Amino acid sequence: MARRAYSIPNLLTYGRILAVPVIVLCFFVEGRLQSSDFARWTALGLFVVASITDFLDGYLARIWKQTSNIGRMLDPIADKLLVASVLLLMAADGTIAGWTIWAAIIILCREILVSGLREYLAELKVSVPVTRIAKWKTTIQMLAIAFLLAGPAGDKVLPYTTEFGIGLLWIAAAITMYTGYDYFRAGLRHIVDE
Repeated sequence: MARRAYSIPNLLTYGRILAVPVIVLCFFVEGRLQSSDFARWTALGLFVVASITDFLDGYLARIWKQTSNIGRMLDPIADKLLVASVLLLMAADGTIAGWTIWAAIIILCREILVSGLREYLAELKVSVPVTRIAKWKTTIQMLAIAFLLAGPAGDKVLPYTTEFGIGLLWIAAAITMYTGYDYFRAGLRHIVDE
């Protein structure tokens, strides 16, 4: 059992969790949320690597038959920590502002609500599988956050990087609402049946 806790897929998940405070730290390098271009590119690099591990850990666990309870528990937690921390950073430094804050709120609320639903349904021994559209939502969400992390530093290299990230964030928020409704509709049957 202890050997499974230190399998490569689980180590990738641990790495994703450890990347979160380092990404946050990048925004405090030049002072309170006044990050330099270098700090932004560093945060983006870490985020991209962490996002890739999100795909790899589950994939490797399945093909190597190394799935574990700790992996199943920590994987969604790692994802939510990564997404929530970066969205909060982007709001705090002004990359996400005005109406766009609502896109971030939609994403964060859905993540919290679906986590609670999954936990409740797990007690009923009901599994809620991840749908294909939910995987697309995660991909678009990660792309949006990557563009937003590049932000002003990215705008110097590729104009409208920030605006493109905001557009993708709204698309992710719309898909998030749909998948959240989908999960709740499926979960509601079990709640009502009970």
